[in-house]
Amino acid sequence: MAIKHLFAPCTLMVLLTGCANDYYQAQYPAPVYGGQSPINTQLPPPVAKPLPDESTVVTKPLKEFKPRSVPMEIPDRVIQEPEPEPVPEEKVEELPPLVEDAPAPEPQVTQEPEADTSFTPLESNAHLSAPVSALVLAAKQNTDSGNPEAAGAAIERAIRIEPRNATLYYKLAVARLNQSQPRLAEDLAKKAALLASNDRELKKHSWLLIAKARELLSNPEGAKLARKKAGSFD
Repeated sequence: MAIKHLFAPCTLMVLLTGCANDYYQAQYPAPVYGGQSPINTQLPPPVAKPLPDESTVVTKPLKEFKPRSVPMEIPDRVIQEPEPEPVPEEKVEELPPLVEDAPAPEPQVTQEPEADTSFTPLESNAHLSAPVSALVLAAKQNTDSGNPEAAGAAIERAIRIEPRNATLYYKLAVARLNQSQPRLAEDLAKKAALLASNDRELKKHSWLLIAKARELLSNPEGAKLARKKAGSFD
């Protein structure tokens, strides 16, 4: 029991001594006057500075800028360069215009004078009896009044009276031509030329009527031959 009571105070003293040492190391010793040295002369360890954060931008003030003037030499007067003399333009000689070859004159074709294509019916009442002459006169009046159908009917009645009269066939051919029947008019004119025998004037006009009928039938070559035939009776 006595040993236990002795061990407890010793342990307390050791603990107090350790705490005291830590206290003296962390604090600066108080100054002691009288020539005695301090108990502990060791400085505390330096405190480490925190490292700068990479995201923090450190700025520094710029140095003051002072413009520096550079002296320039100004000439007394500006020297102007002489203007270049204008170069005279070269005169280009104008060439005379080319004379194109004149076209060769076209050969003149001598055209034969066209035959007279106008048709004038023959007005002849020779060798007609009294009743036939009356029918021919009625046919002429119908033609003048613009009724070729009635004129043709009157001539047909006269042909029944004198079936071999060439003049009646010629007048009927004229009536059919006025009725726009050129084919029938050509056939009647051919019969009139055949029956005319020695009447050259009636033959001539019959062939002229045939030529007119062929023109209406778009047969210029046939019309030319008919006129040539009519010319043979002059």
